[in-house]
Amino acid sequence: MNNGKVKILVVEDERALGAGIQEALQREGYTVDLAGNGATALELVGDQLYNLVVTDVRMPRLDGLALLRQARKKSRDTQFIMMTAFGTVENAVEAMKEGAYDYLTKPIDVKRLRALVLKALELQAVVAENNELRYRLLKQSEPSLLVGESEVIRRVIRMAEEVARSDVTVLLEGESGTGKELVARLVHEKSARARQPFVFVNCAALPESLVEAELFGHVKGAFTGAVADKPGRFHLADGGTLFLDEIGDLGPKGQGDLLRVIEDGAFRMVGGTTLQRVDVRVVVATNTNLQEAVAARKFREDLFYRLQIVPIVIPPVRDRAEDIPLLIESFLAHFAGKYKRRPKTLSRDALQMCQRFPWPGNVRQLRNVIERLVITCPHPTIDVGDLPDFLHAHDRSALSFPLRVGMTIAEAEKLLIRQTLTQLTSNREEAARVLGLSRRSLQYKLKRYALLQADSVGR
Repeated sequence: MNNGKVKILVVEDERALGAGIQEALQREGYTVDLAGNGATALELVGDQLYNLVVTDVRMPRLDGLALLRQARKKSRDTQFIMMTAFGTVENAVEAMKEGAYDYLTKPIDVKRLRALVLKALELQAVVAENNELRYRLLKQSEPSLLVGESEVIRRVIRMAEEVARSDVTVLLEGESGTGKELVARLVHEKSARARQPFVFVNCAALPESLVEAELFGHVKGAFTGAVADKPGRFHLADGGTLFLDEIGDLGPKGQGDLLRVIEDGAFRMVGGTTLQRVDVRVVVATNTNLQEAVAARKFREDLFYRLQIVPIVIPPVRDRAEDIPLLIESFLAHFAGKYKRRPKTLSRDALQMCQRFPWPGNVRQLRNVIERLVITCPHPTIDVGDLPDFLHAHDRSALSFPLRVGMTIAEAEKLLIRQTLTQLTSNREEAARVLGLSRRSLQYKLKRYALLQADSVGR
């Protein structure tokens, strides 16, 4: 354990005692802050992450037990050691029932304090490891939006795995719901940084005034309310990967700040004077066309070219309709297990209707529809009648076409064959059956009406 990276907060209203505990722990190499009361401690816990809080039980206004309860809401994994006089041991025992690691009686035995601190930190490391394991198991149990055998999705996965071997900046482009975050995580997990942090930032949710502080952190006193130093997202991602989603929504100042840190690898915290350096791999994503944004002067051209070293385009689900059966199969199995339902399947007609729909919300929308069907459909085979109304409405509009007065029989036949191949089925044998033709007759008409190109598009 690197003691220098461990942050401890000592909370004690007796100033001399608090300073003595702080000094004893600092001699062990820990970074130790001191608070004179529970209210100040609660502000500090809300503003930065502490591994451990060593706090007195009896304090005015906000006592140690109340501090424990409120601080745990802000930082669930922070460990607590309670300090108490002999007559209030029962309060310390109550605190342990609330989740405190242990307690010390006053006067403080420094040797026992050091031993308890070490054991509490070891427990925290085990808990953190279990949390990481739980995340990996959850991730494995969740159905991936990247399931598929189409060439377009295979190309995305190959590119992500290839680029993971380097530390080059990656730009992920694609519509909402296509799985850009999953590709970013794939790049991280296939890289040498896989055991280090993966930090997610939604740029669209950051107000322009807070971008700099969120990304680079701030020092105490940098602005009103900055009661202590607070690390930024670049600090938190040190050694790992920083994923900046919706990068196109970053304002002009944020774009300039990001360009500087990507080019120089260094930055200053808000209000700070010391140059900070971190080892971070940057992956960004956007659902907008950044080239058009550059042309409209809404996005910096120099930042665009700096980000576009390796662009990866994640295709919309309508461009990989052949993957829809595999995606649906994966979602059905997952949600049947999750909600303890018996296994379900989609009928052939229902599956084809799903393949015909363009899915504007992409794979995420498809996933949500299958989840709802698993929960609400009472029978093991999900048929066309069970599918949502918007799928039926699309089919009614897509599978019909207007006939103009004055249109020739040949023109109507050509249009009917084309719509059947592009909107209903790209399989020639099945199309012939639907149209009431032999396969040879359909082949003849495709040549006659110059529809072979349309047929290849359908396939």
